[in-house]
Amino acid sequence: MQTLVLNGQPLALADIEAVSISACPVAVDPAAFARVSKSRKLIEQILAAGQTVYGVNTGFGKLSDVRIPPEKLAELQINLVRSHAGGVGQPLSEAESRAMVLLRANVLARGCSGVRPELLQLLVALLNAGVHPVIPEKGSVGASGDLAPLAHLALVVIGEGEAFYGGQRMQGSEALRRAGLEPLQLTAKEGLALLNGTQAMTAVGALAVARGRRVVRLCDLAGAMSLDALMGTPAAFDPRIHEVRPHPGQIASALHLMDLLNGSEIRESHRDHDSRVQDAYCLRCMPQVHGAVRGVLEHVTGVLEIEAGSATDNPLVFPTSKSAGQDGLVEGDVISGGNFHGAPLAYAFDYAALAITDLAGITERRIDRLLNPDINEGLPAFLSNDPGLSSGFMIAQIVAAALINECQVLSHPSSTGNIPTDGGKEDHVSMGMTGALKLRQIVEHAERIVAIELMCAAQAFEFRRPLRSSRDIEAAHAAVREIIPRLEKDRVLAPDIDALSQAVRAGKFDAWCA
Repeated sequence: MQTLVLNGQPLALADIEAVSISACPVAVDPAAFARVSKSRKLIEQILAAGQTVYGVNTGFGKLSDVRIPPEKLAELQINLVRSHAGGVGQPLSEAESRAMVLLRANVLARGCSGVRPELLQLLVALLNAGVHPVIPEKGSVGASGDLAPLAHLALVVIGEGEAFYGGQRMQGSEALRRAGLEPLQLTAKEGLALLNGTQAMTAVGALAVARGRRVVRLCDLAGAMSLDALMGTPAAFDPRIHEVRPHPGQIASALHLMDLLNGSEIRESHRDHDSRVQDAYCLRCMPQVHGAVRGVLEHVTGVLEIEAGSATDNPLVFPTSKSAGQDGLVEGDVISGGNFHGAPLAYAFDYAALAITDLAGITERRIDRLLNPDINEGLPAFLSNDPGLSSGFMIAQIVAAALINECQVLSHPSSTGNIPTDGGKEDHVSMGMTGALKLRQIVEHAERIVAIELMCAAQAFEFRRPLRSSRDIEAAHAAVREIIPRLEKDRVLAPDIDALSQAVRAGKFDAWCA
């Protein structure tokens, strides 16, 4: 597997997934180490000169006016990490924890944080050794960054807290020992450089958006299967329609749907004697809705990739001279600002949540059309072999409706919910982590809902035999049947839905999702 080299650059979602899920190895560009060393030199000069700089030799937040004596600076950093490790709730997944470590390392590699190269080296070593900090998912308001989650990450750096190693949860010190790593004694600025940033919300949000991008493409596949099973027409996907409303996502979705349906015997069987002039919106307007969701996720992806390569701690260190002078001094500035504020991400997550909720909604409408005997084009009620004695997939649409309602509640924006913190010093916060966690849950529900559509559409096809659909749709149908059998008589459907949902998440159907 190719090594991902960090240089503080924007990271593609595919890169984040590769490291977080597939354990792609990580290294640091030597040029990044040079920048880190230079910014650290400037911090050391400031300390030697006795200057007062926020976060270097002062208290934090509301306590920023308190000057800390030199002999207490190491203790200050340890106290910061311990005092802010107050997260609650379930731990983030190992993939999310890895994404946080990756993103924090990449931010430090920009050389604007004033840390020692050893800190950056240890973060990369954690990734490559498979040491994953235990990070409770709740407790961040998204400014001054994700303080509580990042504090739990920092605990492992100093040999405290907890970590997962080799699939086991243990003390951070023990995980480091087993991995052959030594904890780091933090020095001035380093605790704050670990805590101040948006890496928790970026990690959770990036992995959720990557899954969401898979779901929206899969909805084209599931929708094409449903349309064909319902004896619908692909006329609404004619490229001429979409060329005169040229949203890129709409054009891509229409082309994908046309390609998926190309060569269907089912379509040809009713082409010349359709009684319907138009299909229902959930079928006819798939390019417009699915395409709009694609557009939203493209925008959100751009926000995430910029953030993945952005310096988000405070203060930031800006060495200005090209090299140290003859006296070894480095010129530059240390400037306090607000790059830790998660507003760009918080708005993006709320936007994505709205779009994926609506995507799930149009998917549920297609499920209903497959099952409802009043509108399912001659298919048996609820796709049962013996309607009445057997309920078939009746409960599947009810489950989808329940999930949709939860998505609708979760899609209420969190970014508008400011609550001042830190004695009013931090008087406007983003709630971006809340948005990321909500988005993750919405995407998970959308995966389940599209799995339900695949399950129902596969059954519906079998009532159209001996006619066959297109090559791609028949291949996807066969993939469904490798996971769950046909419903011959009533059985417990929960394991079927779960199995297909896991297959969706694992990319089982990606081959047909352009």
